[in-house]
Amino acid sequence: MTTYDLNTILDDWDKDSRIESDLSEASTKTPLLHAKYLRLYSEVKLRLRMQENNQKKLLKAKWLYYNGKMPKEDIDKRGWAYDPFDGMSKPLKGDMDYFYESDDEIVQSEDKIQYYKNMLETLKEILNNITWRHQTLRNAIEYKKFESGM
Repeated sequence: MTTYDLNTILDDWDKDSRIESDLSEASTKTPLLHAKYLRLYSEVKLRLRMQENNQKKLLKAKWLYYNGKMPKEDIDKRGWAYDPFDGMSKPLKGDMDYFYESDDEIVQSEDKIQYYKNMLETLKEILNNITWRHQTLRNAIEYKKFESGM
């Protein structure tokens, strides 16, 4: 998979979205742009799915960890502290969400998921723009005709 980030996609689109004066070249460029951004969309969609699956595994591991059901070997392998509550008594079941929601690894995983979702939304907008690019080109051609008195 190609490694693209949101800034790279936006920088590329900033260049790719420009329609220069050669409208026939711009017209033939449209399918290439669609192919490029559709490939990126597909790759990001797969990365999002993999991250969502990784988060499910992380959430299971954290549940085992916070509920005292994770074997010591697994805790050692992950490099986590033996006491998730730093000496406090185990919180009530209803208070456990505070620990999950503030857990650094879970927060990082959620941030990654949101980042991929943002990339997908951006790529959808780009693809939508490419889909309607022929209208922009047609309008430019009509304007050139108008300017030349046709």
